[in-house]
Amino acid sequence: MGVFAATVLTGTAPAPREDTAQSAPTFALASYQVSVQPSEPQEILDARAAMTAAETALAEAATVTNDIAASGVDIGEPDPTVDTAALESAAQRLSDVQALPIPLLPHVTDDVTMHAATVDTRVSQLRGSLDGALARKAEAEAAEKARVEAEAAASAAAAAAAAAAEQPAAAASAPRPAAPLPTGGGSGDNSPAGAQATARGMLGGFGWGDDQFGCLVSLWQKESGWNYQAQNRSSGAYGIPQALPGSKMASAGADWATNAGTQVAWGLGYISGRYGSPCGAWSHSQSVGWY
Repeated sequence: MGVFAATVLTGTAPAPREDTAQSAPTFALASYQVSVQPSEPQEILDARAAMTAAETALAEAATVTNDIAASGVDIGEPDPTVDTAALESAAQRLSDVQALPIPLLPHVTDDVTMHAATVDTRVSQLRGSLDGALARKAEAEAAEKARVEAEAAASAAAAAAAAAAEQPAAAASAPRPAAPLPTGGGSGDNSPAGAQATARGMLGGFGWGDDQFGCLVSLWQKESGWNYQAQNRSSGAYGIPQALPGSKMASAGADWATNAGTQVAWGLGYISGRYGSPCGAWSHSQSVGWY
């Protein structure tokens, strides 16, 4: 493309007049030339714009292809790739615009623009398929997580309900802890009346009221007649509470064999731990014949 010739402006300064008087110097105007550069033709501008669009389309094609491969999901496309061969070929022909005559540029430019649009369309299609597949995957993962959490919550609730149901039964079946055995041998009166008086005085130590005394009297009257030396010849049970063996009562005192108070203390502790109260023990004895 040539350079438009500029108008050449030239001029010559007039010759100085001959004058003997001193005057300011005068100069002739120098000749000059100005060149005006024309703007680039529209064909070249369009070609450059087409090349930019082609480069962008090729970059987007590579990006979506890599994203699909990295996602690991099935996007539902038989061939999840972008065919850029035609665009690359057209762009190569247009890459050196100086080698092409200007009249040929529009045809090659249009070719690049067309193939870039085709690639853009395919990229948009694949991007939409990928986004949809990723959304479905996220929904499936969220649903699975919710299902697992719901199952875990249901299992925990069932376990808690089972544990809650077992607690009352376990509490009912567990023997009550025996109350601390009173120390001392009572009044020292080993007679039935003395033993009963000792027992009555010990009820409060086990948290019982006087209403339990009648049951206790009936229970041990049946077992031993409140005789501290009573012994069952067939079983070997001994003393007022008929401990079996009698040596168990040593936990209440070493004089268990000779002290009614020691026997009463041990017997009340046994009743507390096993039946909860004298009336509970008496009810059991009436039901099965022993306690």
